[in-house]
Amino acid sequence: MSWQVRSYLAGCCMSSRNRQSLRRLAVILAAVACLATAAELLRSPLTRYSNDGTQLVVYCAHDAVFAESVIRRFESETGISVDVRFDEEANKSLGLTSLLLAEKDHPRCDVFWNNQTLGTIRLQQAGVLATYKGAGHERVPAAYRDPAGCWTGFAARMRVVIVNTDRIDVGSKNSLAAARGADLIGGDSVPEALRQADDLIREHLQAGSLDRVAIAQPMFGTTLTHYSVLAAEWGIDKLKSWHHSLHSRGIREARGNAAVRDLVAAGICDLGFTDTDDAFSAIDSGQPVTMLPVRLDDGRTIVMPNSVAMIKGCPHPEAAARFIEFLLSEATELALANSPARQIPLGKVDESRLPAEVRSLRKWAAEGVSLKAAAEVNQAVLDWLTSEYTPR
Repeated sequence: MSWQVRSYLAGCCMSSRNRQSLRRLAVILAAVACLATAAELLRSPLTRYSNDGTQLVVYCAHDAVFAESVIRRFESETGISVDVRFDEEANKSLGLTSLLLAEKDHPRCDVFWNNQTLGTIRLQQAGVLATYKGAGHERVPAAYRDPAGCWTGFAARMRVVIVNTDRIDVGSKNSLAAARGADLIGGDSVPEALRQADDLIREHLQAGSLDRVAIAQPMFGTTLTHYSVLAAEWGIDKLKSWHHSLHSRGIREARGNAAVRDLVAAGICDLGFTDTDDAFSAIDSGQPVTMLPVRLDDGRTIVMPNSVAMIKGCPHPEAAARFIEFLLSEATELALANSPARQIPLGKVDESRLPAEVRSLRKWAAEGVSLKAAAEVNQAVLDWLTSEYTPR
């Protein structure tokens, strides 16, 4: 299906005429889907990669297309077979988080590989996670790991604004000859170029109608993380005002980050909020887009690591520890950095083995905000959003 068709369908799903009724329907469908996913996960078999050696059970919310090669390499190097359960795309990590909560008293899973951290912290607060602090935990900066060892972050994405460069001439404002892909995030002139481009995007977002701006529904995934960060920074009342302002000015709400990407790539929207991996997929496909970091009022960025945790009372703790160390290694972070998703290493790595655009992203990530405050308000934000989108 073409970018234009996908974008048209996404746009149709969120037209202003039907937005309110579709919001209500989305909440109902999401709740039903989440329950159905958890029920199906309880019934369905795990995906087995190998039948020999010690068995390890992994629940994985990271995209299978990137995670499978890492898991297979672990099996090859250790002789430990892995049974893995991937999450459903529609619910991202929510289905597996719900399953782990349901299995708390009788755990089947050894390791949870989450594609973000706030859901992992929710499991920590519920007493689902064990403590484990190995060498991999120590190589990750303190901002991206639990001090008690309940979870550790690695291989991050970032929140970005994806911009259609045919619709907004970012390059003309920042003196760069081109404003696509790595051109915007590489080179000696980046600090001034980014400042001027950030100013241009801020002006665009503050000016009147937002019917050519897209954002994913915030009840799920990294948009929920984005909202939780803003709530921690601003307070939830200011977040509510900001959210209502976006919608009163006609922002186009899409079903997910990929739909935001498609709307912008097709020129239906001028810009939108998404993540680095989705932006890179559009850039790699030759679409007329570039990305800029989402910045807080003080200039910090929103960095969203993968996270890994051992499950309390898990059946195979020794194998679980080996898998956790494998994920937190330099080799795994380099492999994910060189994947199409260009995930950002958090620990020390050989910089010469990183793609140029990832080296630039690491500079943005160095300015990342800690997600610990966001985790404290995450449930309050989710409760508010649930009430906001629940049919009345």
